[in-house]
Amino acid sequence: MNELGLVQVYTGTGKGKTTAAIGAGIRAVGQGLRVYMIQFLKGGENFPPYGEVRALALIPQFTLEQYGPSHFIKPGAISDGDHKIIKRGLERAEEVLASGDYDLVILDEINVVLHLGMATLQEVLDLLDRKETQTEVILTGRGAPEALFERADLVSRIEAVKHPFDKGIQARPGIEY
Repeated sequence: MNELGLVQVYTGTGKGKTTAAIGAGIRAVGQGLRVYMIQFLKGGENFPPYGEVRALALIPQFTLEQYGPSHFIKPGAISDGDHKIIKRGLERAEEVLASGDYDLVILDEINVVLHLGMATLQEVLDLLDRKETQTEVILTGRGAPEALFERADLVSRIEAVKHPFDKGIQARPGIEY
């Protein structure tokens, strides 16, 4: 890919962090690069199928795995099972990052995992330290800690200004999921 495997962080309260990361992944595939995306907190059997899962399944150089429970996780109501799913995702992330098989690795919603206390900042920093040198990494999700900004080479904060949810409009297939 290139000499530097940079670290990017997409955070903030606005819509579009995952979408931006997927866009970067599609751009990478268009240049012949291999992309691996791990979605934390998404993909449980009780959730509707996310549109990106269906679309990315059609792109051979773009692999997507999900590590999410079958329910929304609420602060203060995190079960041992929830922690086990996230731990498996973190273990998989370590394997993928260290393998050298992928040019870009996206850790979607990892910032939320940190914010919820389901992983420590040190665990995520250790993942970044153990990655293959040339592997680019994108970390997405609300609530990224400032300490992660120090490790990152690029930080984008996507802020909400106005959202249809404010008018009571629910998530729509193909637009929000």
